[in-house]
Amino acid sequence: LPPAGDTPKRGPSGPSFSLVDLSSHAHPSTSPDGRIMTVVHKKVYDLTDFVAKHPGGDLLYLAGGRDSTVLWETYHPTVTPGSKAAAKMAAVMKKYEVGVLVESDASPMSPSFYDWNSDFYPTLKKRVCELLKEKGLDRRGGGGSIHVKAVCLLLIFWSSLAGMCLTTGYLKPLICCIAMGLSASFIGTCIQHDGSHGAFSNHLWLNKAAGWTLDMIGASAFTWEVQHMLGHHPYTNLLDVSGFGGTQEGDGSGDDIESDPDVFSSYPLMRMHPFHEAEWYHKYQHLYAPFLFSFMTLAKVFTQDIEIITKMRLYHIDATCRYGSWLNRLRFWAMKAISMVYMVALPIYFQGVGKGLLLFAVGHLACGEMLATMFIVNHVIEGVAFAKKNAEGGPTFKPTTWKGATPMEETQEKMAEAKVEGFKKIPMNDWAAVQCQTSVNWSVGSAFWNHFSGGLNHQIEHHLFPSICHTNYVHMQGVVKRTCEEYGVPYQAAGSLPDAYLSMLRHLKNLGNETKSK
Repeated sequence: LPPAGDTPKRGPSGPSFSLVDLSSHAHPSTSPDGRIMTVVHKKVYDLTDFVAKHPGGDLLYLAGGRDSTVLWETYHPTVTPGSKAAAKMAAVMKKYEVGVLVESDASPMSPSFYDWNSDFYPTLKKRVCELLKEKGLDRRGGGGSIHVKAVCLLLIFWSSLAGMCLTTGYLKPLICCIAMGLSASFIGTCIQHDGSHGAFSNHLWLNKAAGWTLDMIGASAFTWEVQHMLGHHPYTNLLDVSGFGGTQEGDGSGDDIESDPDVFSSYPLMRMHPFHEAEWYHKYQHLYAPFLFSFMTLAKVFTQDIEIITKMRLYHIDATCRYGSWLNRLRFWAMKAISMVYMVALPIYFQGVGKGLLLFAVGHLACGEMLATMFIVNHVIEGVAFAKKNAEGGPTFKPTTWKGATPMEETQEKMAEAKVEGFKKIPMNDWAAVQCQTSVNWSVGSAFWNHFSGGLNHQIEHHLFPSICHTNYVHMQGVVKRTCEEYGVPYQAAGSLPDAYLSMLRHLKNLGNETKSK
């Protein structure tokens, strides 16, 4: 398999590929030879012929042209050392292995922030999968309650939209548009979120349909996948400051930037990461943040979605894996047009231009406020850790709070001094441990709030197991918490959603009033 550019050198496991070689094979439509390649733990795989056989279908394209180690680890929870699933997976992957990833003068690589050498994550995966098997719960689809909830939410959305168009006066249409906006936010967190993660069902078509509901409410599921699954999930609260000054604007030629768009995309309006310089107006960000949150979905629908499909990238993330396909681009523009008909044109037709636009805007503001609230309280909150990577990278890095504290280091030192039986010290930058340090739960163990939030109240469990249906998280959290305690890994939780929200505001205030960034 000849990659773009120079002829690859022979390595110990076959041809050697650079990051530039890899990035040129992100999608068959843009690849010089029509092939798609990825990297898992430094080994290069040709996925071209495997896409049609993959259980997740074209979801595999998200791995194209990049290091997909995190995706591979998190979407195969049954694959643990010594398991039958691991042996089967190794045999399949061997068929598609074509070489190794190496550094070259034209394509330098910075060390990854993460370490994968401890048994913390394999132990978590094994215990969680055994628990679900004992309880008779499917990893995808859970016990089926998610499907009942989906039907109810879709009925509420469409009936509210009809009421927004057909009721008279001002109060009734206003109530309906708010109900429409709130139901749209729950469709995002309780249906689309699981669908795009491949966790809504064991059936590929149902996962695709669930993911499509984001297009139904006006946004793009493809854009969401690029930001959420390729940016936020792999690199939670991590900011790569090597060579880009924190702007995260790579050049697209073999970028290996490891950054979470969710913590830098709001800057300079808001300071969410300690690395960024504090501006004078950040002193008030805890006051104006709730107002900005409400514009979240309007900004996504009318700016972010359009920018990413025209530029073919989101900040440092190459979006060719999704928008390289003309069919995906057709779906994008078709759903933008169709959704504008029933969400904008029809309200204007029945209610008049001014009133129709006002109802559309109010519905979006309600949706944006709810969605932003659900997501931000999990990662931008008191006690949560942030991480930073520069060109040196490596195991010396560790996540810290905005004050510079390292709770996991303190906990592990105490356990080592106490000579706790069975305690195993793991690296501060162990990928799974970092997910626990950069996430905070709320209302832990509550089945109601788990359903209400789409499992976002169990954010730690979700980040460790994104391919598992959110209805299972309430069952899994006990095992996850005990395993964290066993390994000295922080497991943080707020008492309730109001507690988490107030803690988030206090955290924003602290970040905004810091005189010097760290």
